[in-house]
Amino acid sequence: MAKPNLIVLYVANPLASVDFYSKLLGREPTVAFPTFSSFELPGGFTLGLWAQESVAPKPSVAGGRSELAFMMEGEEAVRVHYEEWRAMGLPIAQELTKMDFGPTFVALDPDGHRLRVCLYDD
Repeated sequence: MAKPNLIVLYVANPLASVDFYSKLLGREPTVAFPTFSSFELPGGFTLGLWAQESVAPKPSVAGGRSELAFMMEGEEAVRVHYEEWRAMGLPIAQELTKMDFGPTFVALDPDGHRLRVCLYDD
């Protein structure tokens, strides 16, 4: 049986994206090629960064139509991430706000991919 465990983002500048995600995730990529790099994430997932000019077949739409979510335990953890990411200079697309599923905010990576931080709910 197949095991879905890889999320791939298409990026314009792979080196800049690797630098961005290395700082954001606090780790170096486990795979690093000129057109593709990846980071192992907790929980068995891998985040891949693929140079958009080398993707086949060519994608029809750029970032912004999905989100990479970072689930936190507790409202304080969401607020702390908000403050940390603002201090890092990440563009904030949605300020820290309370929605029906709890406190959340959205930041953007260099390609405009949405990075949502929200509560983990058992």
